[in-house]
Amino acid sequence: MRGIRSRQGWTLKEMSVKSGIPVSTLSKVEHDRLTLSYDKLQQLSRRLNIRMSDLFAEGSDDVPRVTGRRSLGRMSQAVRVNTPNYDYNYLCTDLRRKLMIPLITRIRAHSTDEFGDLVRHPGEEFIYVIEGRIVVHTEFYDPVVLDVGEGIYIDSQMGHAYVVADGYDEALVLGVCSSADDGLMDSLMNLHGEAAA
Repeated sequence: MRGIRSRQGWTLKEMSVKSGIPVSTLSKVEHDRLTLSYDKLQQLSRRLNIRMSDLFAEGSDDVPRVTGRRSLGRMSQAVRVNTPNYDYNYLCTDLRRKLMIPLITRIRAHSTDEFGDLVRHPGEEFIYVIEGRIVVHTEFYDPVVLDVGEGIYIDSQMGHAYVVADGYDEALVLGVCSSADDGLMDSLMNLHGEAAA
């Protein structure tokens, strides 16, 4: 999509007017957050006077298309970052430009007062409890308690904090953060700031 738009020299708004598809939808498609239905693809093809096959062609050279990537996620090779609230273990750090960041996190904070301000960063995340019990605090929802074997998927731009539930000293979770933003790892590392050890 982006390649077609770029070759024509159109802005997202111009492409929206020509195709009849909202700007927000086109933006999500360009960032791999949404796929168009067959009917919408037909509409796009017809209104832009392009072949359907052009919509399925490989992306332009400025968009990396990598296949066959692999990285083993060993704790012994994890990048460790310690903060007052969490001990982060970033996995698979040998791969650059990942679309998701896997990490194992030990949670120590027991309340939002102890935790401090809710954190925000680009993208989305999934947290799965491995040990202990946690309370998930988010900006727009009531807190929710998660036990071992339970997980939650959230919009990471919404303020959020994970704290240990009453009766537990610590909790261990598997997290996966993702974003269309190439700088996700930098954004996550900047969250740690000077608190990182």
